[in-house]
Amino acid sequence: MSFVNPQFFWALIVPFVIFAFLISTNKERLARIFDEKVLTRLSAADESMPLMARNILMLFALLLMIIAMARPVIEKGDKVIEVEGLTLLTALDISGSMRSEDLYPNRLSFAKTKMNALFDAMPSDELGVVAFAYSPFVLAPFSSDKDTLKMMVDGVDDSYINMGSTDFSALGELAATLLEEKKPKIMVLFTDGGDEEAIAGFTEILKSNEIDLYVVLIGTDKGAPVIDENGKPFSLEDGTIAITQRNDALGEVAKENDGAYVVASTGKEDIAQLVSVIRAKYQNQQQGEVRIKERVEYFYYPLGAGLLLLLISLSSMPRRRNV
Repeated sequence: MSFVNPQFFWALIVPFVIFAFLISTNKERLARIFDEKVLTRLSAADESMPLMARNILMLFALLLMIIAMARPVIEKGDKVIEVEGLTLLTALDISGSMRSEDLYPNRLSFAKTKMNALFDAMPSDELGVVAFAYSPFVLAPFSSDKDTLKMMVDGVDDSYINMGSTDFSALGELAATLLEEKKPKIMVLFTDGGDEEAIAGFTEILKSNEIDLYVVLIGTDKGAPVIDENGKPFSLEDGTIAITQRNDALGEVAKENDGAYVVASTGKEDIAQLVSVIRAKYQNQQQGEVRIKERVEYFYYPLGAGLLLLLISLSSMPRRRNV
């Protein structure tokens, strides 16, 4: 037998020893600590359980509850479970160009809608979410709980947008770390793209880590003005309005890295097409093996016994007497 939470023994040993000392000492020593009136009220009436017996019951009750909190278990060894489905890392672009309004109401909101559509199309698969611009970060860890994933994605608003340049290499490094133990390694980007110079290092990271890339391209060929944090068109140094267009270079990178891309459109056909391609390529593949420890829990035995002893000792307490 072993204990899942043995630290509880150390956490409660001090009050347990103090309590044991106090209730086992004689009345004269207690009188040095407690007022005489308190001792009189704590003294057992003739019809109640003797004080010593009641204290012993409370000691055993406390000991049993400590044991219960430490969670005694009997280990039965490891069990290997084959987990069905795929693991995908999704990445949401939150760079400054995602405020542009060539898609309603803007690129960021449209991308979030498409990401939620992907969640709906892959109900039994495990997905994680990162957001990226200058510095990528984990928005939601890998999970098959799509409602939670949607809640995290829906919480990304305009305040998340970073007007700095997009660091695709940093995104690649984060993806490599998060997907290190996954097979196959799949990443789906929701982005308006990036120029060839910005994604050069990103491509090398994908290849060296054997990450398959799929891209949902957000935006239009015509493009739209970049919107600043005040909701106004962003002006360049020469006074002209900055225009951002969808850049399909990342789509070509996806094709070169055993993936595919779609251009986001209204309706569900684009995401359905992408999921169909992913399903076809990784048909019958699994997330892998999950090793869990099989154990039999026994905490309820000492817990039940401890509560019973505590109830008995408390029910035998003397009634308050007039003094």
